[in-house]
Amino acid sequence: MLDYNTQRPEMKLKEYGRNVQMLVKHLRTVEDKETRNKMAYTVVDLIKQLSSGPKDHNNDNMQKYWDDLYIMSDFNLDVDSPFPMPEKEVLGKKPQPVKYATDEVKFKHYGRNIELLVEKAISIEEEEEKQAAVYYIGRLMKTFYTTWNRDNVTEEAIADNIKQLSDGKLSVDIEHVKATNGFDAIFKDNRPRNNNNKGKRPSKGNNPKRRRN
Repeated sequence: MLDYNTQRPEMKLKEYGRNVQMLVKHLRTVEDKETRNKMAYTVVDLIKQLSSGPKDHNNDNMQKYWDDLYIMSDFNLDVDSPFPMPEKEVLGKKPQPVKYATDEVKFKHYGRNIELLVEKAISIEEEEEKQAAVYYIGRLMKTFYTTWNRDNVTEEAIADNIKQLSDGKLSVDIEHVKATNGFDAIFKDNRPRNNNNKGKRPSKGNNPKRRRN
């Protein structure tokens, strides 16, 4: 008579195939424990080769392979494993739901990174360095605001947003910002300019070498 898969016992872990399942079944019948241990390591090595996991089998993966061996043996296998036998109840247990960050960004046009920079600035102890960080954050915020909105934003609005993001722990000298254009520095071209004519290429009309007699 033909032996159909539909008539065979259901496999515990189909990804390893029926032959591995049969090896595990035979492993349970081996009476000599030393022989059984050696065969168990051989079966685990076969499971490792058949696994679709990463090539560099780390310790976590090796424990999974031994767990799979125990699962295929219906948790009825006496071998000296490097890992304890997993609890059978764990298999039917649903995984814990993944917790997602629930903190909403206060100002979406600034983004989460600005909030992280604000938190970093709060932790700075040296006052001069802290103020430099505040002005840098203000310049970034103005850049992001103008990218998100077409309307111009005032220095007072940026300063107020910094105060809100820091829960009042960061302050802005608004008069100093206005006097130095502190929040606009990121838009300026601060490269030195040469105001004399040194190095200036003469125009074609003034080039003496191009004059004709």
